Parts: sequence; C-alpha cells; structure tokens
Amino acid sequence: MKLIDALVGQAAGIASLRREIHAHPELNFEEVRTAALVARKLGEWGIPVHRGLANTGAVGIVHGRDGGACGRAIGLRADMDALPIQEHNRFAHASTQPGKMHACGHDGHTAMLLAAAQHFATQRDFDGTVYLIFQPAEEGGGGARRMVDEGLFQRFPMEAVFGMHNWPGYPVGTLAVSPGPVMASANTFRIVVRGIGAHAAAPHRGIDPVPVACQLVMALQNIVSRSCRPIDTAVLSVTMLHAGEATNVVPDHCEVEGTVRTFRSEVLDLIERRMAEISRHTCAAAGASCDFEFQRRAPATVNHRREAEFARRVMAGIVGEAAALPQEPAMASEDFSFMLQAKAGAYCFIGNGQGEHRASGHGDGPCMLHNPSYDFNDALIPLGATYWVRLAEAWLGEARR
Repeated sequence: MKLIDALVGQAAGIASLRREIHAHPELNFEEVRTAALVARKLGEWGIPVHRGLANTGAVGIVHGRDGGACGRAIGLRADMDALPIQEHNRFAHASTQPGKMHACGHDGHTAMLLAAAQHFATQRDFDGTVYLIFQPAEEGGGGARRMVDEGLFQRFPMEAVFGMHNWPGYPVGTLAVSPGPVMASANTFRIVVRGIGAHAAAPHRGIDPVPVACQLVMALQNIVSRSCRPIDTAVLSVTMLHAGEATNVVPDHCEVEGTVRTFRSEVLDLIERRMAEISRHTCAAAGASCDFEFQRRAPATVNHRREAEFARRVMAGIVGEAAALPQEPAMASEDFSFMLQAKAGAYCFIGNGQGEHRASGHGDGPCMLHNPSYDFNDALIPLGATYWVRLAEAWLGEARR
C-alpha cells in the first residue's frame, strides 16, 4: 500500500484534532492549549518532547532505526498561532474565541506534522533523527527568531530545516517549491507629522498636518515607481491614517502607518532611506516636522538551491512532475525566514484549492488567507504528511551531504 493511502486511513482522527485546534485559536505566545495538545499526542505515540523553547514552542524528537547514532538529522517545522480576526464561519468547528481565528491554516500545518509524527511512531525507515518543530508566534510575533536565538539549532543539531504552508488558489494535490526568494520581507513604518493645532475656522493660525500627510502619502508612492529599478519587486502600502478628535479643530499631529515588502535587502535599504528623506522634506516645506520610524520585522524567505531542488524531487516522486509546481513568489511574509538565515532549507506550498471543501455554514467571503471566511482543507492532511515522511526518509537515506 502506498504511504499516502495508509495516511488517508489515519486522516479522520488527525482532522478531528485540526478542527479542535481551529475551534480554540490562540495568538502569539499564547499557544498554551495547542502546545499541550501537541505534546500530549506525541507522548501518546511514544515521541519525546522538549517544551518551552520560545515560551510555547515544542520540539518532538524521533530517532530512526539506529536510535540516532549516526548523528544525522533533519528538521520539519509547523506553526501553531492564530490571528486576531473575528471568524465569519458558522460551521461546527468555528472559533469559540471572540476576535481570534485560524485564518491562515496554522491549525492545518500543525495537523499535517502530527500526522507525519503518528506515522513515524510506528515506521522509522531511516537512520538518524527527525526533529518535529512546532513553532509559536509566526504572525508578527517573531517566534522563529526567538527559537533560533534560544538555541534551536544548537540544542537540536540538524543538517537542514524545511517548512510548508497551505496555499489557496493552487489546486488540491499539488505541491510547489523553487530556489531563491519565495516570500517577501515584512517591514512596518510609522510617520508622525507634527504641525500646530488651531480652530478649524482659522487654519492660518496653525500648521495643518492633515494636508501635509496627504501629500506625503502620494509622494511615498513614487518611491517604488521612480527610485527603484523596474526589475526590483517592491510594495509600499500606506494602510492607516489617524488624525483629529473633533470636526472643528485642526489637529496638531497626524499619524501615517503602513508596510513595505521587498525580496532584496538592497532594495529595502533604498526604500527606507528615500522614505525618510521624503518625509522630512515634505513636512519641512509646509513648516511642519515629523518623527520617522521604520521597523524590519522579518527578512525575505529565501530557499537554498540544493534543498529546494531536493524537495522538488521528493514532491515529483509523490504527485508526479506535472503536479510538482514552480513556486510563484508572494509578497506576503513568513518568519521561517529567520530559520533559513541560520540553517540551509526550503519552504514550500501545498495547494489548498478554491474553497469548495468548506462545509455549509461558512462565511460569504473567499477562502483566502487572512480572510474571516477561510478554512483549511482537511483533504491536504494525507498529502502533507506524506511529503514530510518521504522528505525525511529521502534526506536521511542519502549519503552525508
């Protein structure tokens, strides 16, 4: 029997766990219940668990036939945290926590790695060690960075680390990976335009920061189109504008906030420098001033060539060449990038479909990531687990790299 067929038989039980996690979402570094569930299941399957890395992280340790004596090891990572979103779905496993939702499929990622763990518990067709990394706080919390900083790769020495994310729009039954940049860096900015407050009927007595901020928003849009090379991909989005408390008062300040996404650090350096220059000069031209803050939250996710090509060969062996797709880079970000900066590896996509899998009672919105009507497709669990198992077996089965 093929491995994927065997895992289909286990999928119902793992899907039940996935839905339990979905119904009880937890935000950054609050994944106490989820981590306890992971540790409990791994313990039931005889897999030792190290807990407490990055507060709520967990690492399962699976030794192969040799008890890990050969010293070789691979890491497989899943994220566990949810998002601060009010779920619109009304099906039985919808979120029970107001304002919290698994809108990115981390419940499914955890489930797929648990399914692989359940298989490893009885079938260890490899020499060496597989580390099952259950990471907290991917959604802006820097959980991967904390795990690395707290010694993930020193406590659990591994040759390479791999991650996977479900991807709506890619057909179910497909997997995708490519070398090079596949997810953009995540960066935020906050610009406070400081003017002089006044009565709205006498704006000449003050310096109105609102029109200055409006000019600034438009000026910032020219950076990507006029300062960056046309072949350099970048996004600069102003997403928040806050000013004033009353209709008859010119406020004394206006806040402009947003995000910048790039694939290359050189492009990011350019954008940050130009943003600071434009902000200061635009404000000075109006007699105002500004505070400029720019935070680099996560670097671009860049797959290592050898590991990405290895992962693709494994995928093709499972789903065939036609369904082992090239990975189209996305401007969304992923803090697995911190792990890839510290250790060779690759990050892949698994197709989540168009949303036809959703049960009755789902929201009216599309089944897209970070949407209140999203839900992970449980049909992915056997394929995702098969990929994890075959990847680990193939990696540890090759001569030392």
